[in-house]
Amino acid sequence: MAEAAAKREAPKREPRGWHEMTVRIGKGVVGTGYDAFDTLVFAGHLLIVLAKSVVNPMRIRWASVFSLAERAGLDAIPIVAVTSFFIGAVVGLLGANMLREFGAQVFAVELIGVAVLREFNILITAILLAGRSASSFAAEIGSMKMNQEVDAMKVMGVDPFEALVFPRFMALLVTIPLLTFVATLAGLCGGLAVTWSVLDIGPSFFFQRILEYVGPTHFWVGLSKAPIMAIVIAGIGCRQGMEVGGDVESLGRRVTAAVVHAIFAIIMIDAAFALLYMELDI
Repeated sequence: MAEAAAKREAPKREPRGWHEMTVRIGKGVVGTGYDAFDTLVFAGHLLIVLAKSVVNPMRIRWASVFSLAERAGLDAIPIVAVTSFFIGAVVGLLGANMLREFGAQVFAVELIGVAVLREFNILITAILLAGRSASSFAAEIGSMKMNQEVDAMKVMGVDPFEALVFPRFMALLVTIPLLTFVATLAGLCGGLAVTWSVLDIGPSFFFQRILEYVGPTHFWVGLSKAPIMAIVIAGIGCRQGMEVGGDVESLGRRVTAAVVHAIFAIIMIDAAFALLYMELDI
């Protein structure tokens, strides 16, 4: 007995310090590679479903599309409008206070117009939907994955991408431009409320300067980002939902990852669009 205990190997110590950090970095790089590959597989499967739907539009589950569009669009109008209103008011207040020092208070109108029409309308809408819709998509699909409903669909010959993923893409593609328009109106109204109360600039003069000195170009620049934002939000939410395992902890991690990844991607895409339009002088 004593001889056997003496031959027992001592427990191996886990690496610490610099070695542990390099191991974690290596695992992170490998995990990023696997995630990129899984994302390409997800995108390819979705493109196949899109091609089938274009060839035969009767394959699209319109009832699911309209139901999801109502939840992601109409139900989000109050929060998008209120948030954009206060963002426009804050931009107007900051512009009025800063430009007052130079005697150029009237240019606060142009500041509000450019900021709201070009950036804040789509950015606020996309971030709110990232927290609202991406998490919802991940939780719904993840719950079905946990309950093996997705596996049951495959057994019955139903493509989960066609039944669950594609309708969510269609819903966001329809609703995000509409919500962007609502956010634009609300943001301009917030800026108007501040300029009217602080600078005594009435609605007619406010909108006249918006039309003459800001114009519709900035609005179309902001609206052009909406389809990309919709694809990113729906794709991240649905993909994280499809990656859920069989336990609640996995569901919680995937829902959190859906929100964080969606918000990060939105900010990166907005920065890329800003650089692109700057190079194109638009």
